[in-house]
Amino acid sequence: MNETEHRKRIIIMGAGGRDFHNFNILFRDEPGTRVIAFTVAQIPFQCGRRYPESLAGPLYPGGIPIVPEKELPELIRRGAVDEVILAYSDLSHQRVMETASLVLALGPDFRLVGSALTMLDSSLPVISVCAVRTGCGKSPLTRYLCRTLQEMGRRPAVIRHPMAYGRLDIRSAQRFLDRDDLDKYESTIEEREEFESLIRMGVPLFSGIDYQRILAMAEEEGDVLIWDGGNNDLPFIRPGLEFVLVDPCRPGHESSYYPGLVNLLRAGIVVLSKTGEADEKDLCAVRENVARFNPEALIVQGDLDIEVDDPPLIKGKKVVVVEDGPTLTHGGMEFGAGIVAARRFSTKVVDPRPFAAGSLLETYGEYPHLKQVVPAMGYSEAQLEDLRKTLEAVPCDLVLSASPVDLASILKLSRPVVRVTYEFREEEGEPIKEAVRKFLSRWEKPRRVDG
Repeated sequence: MNETEHRKRIIIMGAGGRDFHNFNILFRDEPGTRVIAFTVAQIPFQCGRRYPESLAGPLYPGGIPIVPEKELPELIRRGAVDEVILAYSDLSHQRVMETASLVLALGPDFRLVGSALTMLDSSLPVISVCAVRTGCGKSPLTRYLCRTLQEMGRRPAVIRHPMAYGRLDIRSAQRFLDRDDLDKYESTIEEREEFESLIRMGVPLFSGIDYQRILAMAEEEGDVLIWDGGNNDLPFIRPGLEFVLVDPCRPGHESSYYPGLVNLLRAGIVVLSKTGEADEKDLCAVRENVARFNPEALIVQGDLDIEVDDPPLIKGKKVVVVEDGPTLTHGGMEFGAGIVAARRFSTKVVDPRPFAAGSLLETYGEYPHLKQVVPAMGYSEAQLEDLRKTLEAVPCDLVLSASPVDLASILKLSRPVVRVTYEFREEEGEPIKEAVRKFLSRWEKPRRVDG
């Protein structure tokens, strides 16, 4: 039996983000293990690719296959698998244990990797923005922190949780400073939703697959790093100040999703977001749950200020509403800022489902809670075309888009597009700004040298 056959055989379950990071940190250069496959879920169009040799390293000539998660049982049966690692986020605790039970019933060990093994250390102060669910408002808080740091005369650089879609060979370490970079890296709508607003602010943004390289690049351009988390995953860079958002519009989710509860237990500051849309009883329930699990955390309240580009244009009109895709799909929200704006200005929202084209038909089938809105799905050229056809077919006066991306410039629609934007606001004083000031002052305080 040769040396290769003695290697521990592993499958990593993921969604094109945490799975690749865990591989890079734990297994890429480890001769005693062999990762035989990545399985993928949540994000469309990820199957049938390979994690390329250029990223996988010399121990993996030919790379590593990326296959649908539904093939996991067959992979285990035919592959003499020793261990399965769950490496993606925004899963209910029930779903995690169902997956663990399946794996254990088939024979292999089931593993969740701890934060100590996968967080990288920086020479700069690091602030993290994470959440207990997708769609809590991380991106607006990240922008708020960037503006706060700029007002303090600091140079924030943002490291974004990976969205490793499309071609992996060009996404190892990406640096975004202008819109041309979005085209250079063939960015999807989901990526543009996260990146465009920071680019407009002049904040350097880094993302990709190899976060050791990404961290080194970011440290050259900023003097404070912000980890902008995706879904409800844990940070890849070890933070000194941890903000975690909870959503009072989804009470109970703060303690029932993985790894959202891990984030809540780690948090130094818990931010109750979107409080203007929440019932008082739900706010109280979430506060009680936060205090139960993390009594040491500072709890602050914030809301999203929603603005419409041209309010008179939409008042009383028939509109089709577009919302952020992941927030609606695996985030489980029925609506977002677009519907809030439509209600505020007394517009008639047209049900888009009868006019859905192609892959959007499948999306509505998979997520039946979506009724009044179009999720901004654009992970491929074909899916972008399905989105365009759907919006063109809906009988309405205009498109009301709460997607952070400029849909009009991407889809070239024949009807007007009115954008809805939203920014984070502290509700009671400025405890977040004060926490940032204190954190930076502690970081910069000279250490005493004895002797």
